[in-house]
Amino acid sequence: MAKKNFADQPVPGISVYQRGTTWSFRVTTGKDPLSGERTRINRGGFADDEEAFTAAIKAKEKAERGRYLPPSHRSLGDFLDEWLASIEHSVKDSTFASYEDNVRYYVQPVIGHRNLQRDVTVQMLNTFYRHLLTDGRRKADNRSRMYEYWAAHKDKRSGKGPGPTEVARACDVSYHAARKAVWLFGRGRIPTAHDPGLSTKSVRNVHQILHAALYDAVAWGYIESNPAEYASLPRQNRKTRKKRKQQTWTVDELAAWLKLALQDRFAGMWVLAATTGMRRSELAGVERDDLDLDRGVLDIGPTRVVVRGRAQDEDGKSAAGERGISLDPFTVAMLRKHLTMLDEERKAFGEAYDPRGKLMCWETGKPLHPDTITSRFNLLVDRAGARRIRLHDVRHTYATLALDSGIDPKILSDRVGHANLNVTLGLYVHRSAGLDRDAAETIGKAITDALDTGQEPDS
Repeated sequence: MAKKNFADQPVPGISVYQRGTTWSFRVTTGKDPLSGERTRINRGGFADDEEAFTAAIKAKEKAERGRYLPPSHRSLGDFLDEWLASIEHSVKDSTFASYEDNVRYYVQPVIGHRNLQRDVTVQMLNTFYRHLLTDGRRKADNRSRMYEYWAAHKDKRSGKGPGPTEVARACDVSYHAARKAVWLFGRGRIPTAHDPGLSTKSVRNVHQILHAALYDAVAWGYIESNPAEYASLPRQNRKTRKKRKQQTWTVDELAAWLKLALQDRFAGMWVLAATTGMRRSELAGVERDDLDLDRGVLDIGPTRVVVRGRAQDEDGKSAAGERGISLDPFTVAMLRKHLTMLDEERKAFGEAYDPRGKLMCWETGKPLHPDTITSRFNLLVDRAGARRIRLHDVRHTYATLALDSGIDPKILSDRVGHANLNVTLGLYVHRSAGLDRDAAETIGKAITDALDTGQEPDS
């Protein structure tokens, strides 16, 4: 049977022809609505006339449905650069910085060179996510490098390590970063070793960025569909939750730390953290005018965050973050003392006093850098001899103690500024200890009574 000659098939709007050793097609799709000129699709490089004809039929069908995309050499990396530029002024600075860092460190080096239209598929994204889980860490871990150098060059007799100038020069970091690191190392705060893979949460963050970007790529007419919509995400590991379970203080541990913290200049801030569970960004950003001590109410709105090392003001983490919370008498009393101190300082500095009106500020009125709050917290923890936890874990401690005390979860959710109750329940209900004690003892007693009498307990 003779081979069918597709080049001679009379299909309206389609022509298939040979160019050198390969085959090409031309599809006439109609007229441009603005110019009135005929529009055509031309593609070449096919092995034979049958392959070219089949591709032409598909191109014609897509064009008639408005779904045909002309071939493009645009890479995923080029598109992501364009996408980031387009959203820069529509998201928070901190959000944009996070997006840009994730793209720069994790996406661009591995798959940024791949063709957006041809190569970025569900299968490729699945492989990419697996790679991130096992070998995706690319950001320099300067703290670990500095510690390795500091520990290796520590004097064995005195136990004293090299100073920040030497560490900065040897590890190619700033003097400020080296000074902070050396201070921490000298107090036994050494960095946690990182494995070569990213955490499940980090991989999911990368996926969310790609999903949003590729969604826009479809809207912009760069690709037909969003492959991230169907990609397989790594399973969240509940073991990490068990590790976090122990990172809260008991009420006695909290009190032991607070006794020392009450002697600090920012005693009012530490009390707020302990009695309200406010976030670090909220403590740094809260404004004096939002405090009404006569009513015992604090309105939480603006936050102060770190974007590429610099502190700047933003709105809250979410709409739920903007909230009013009641203050207990102890907190009100401590904040009255705090305001008295601020008034005296403002009077002393006069016109030189910073006018931004932050509740937590230095003697000059200058707002606190959020990282300074963390450093000061760690110093107080060490001086108090308390079990080391993160500053954010004071928030977890507050929430856990609140639930243990019988506070309604919905009220707690509103106070800590969660977007919805499910977030609160997912984070804290499994951490709260002792709430089921009565149930355990009641059921246990029923069983042991039955064993003693040889009878089954009443249903």
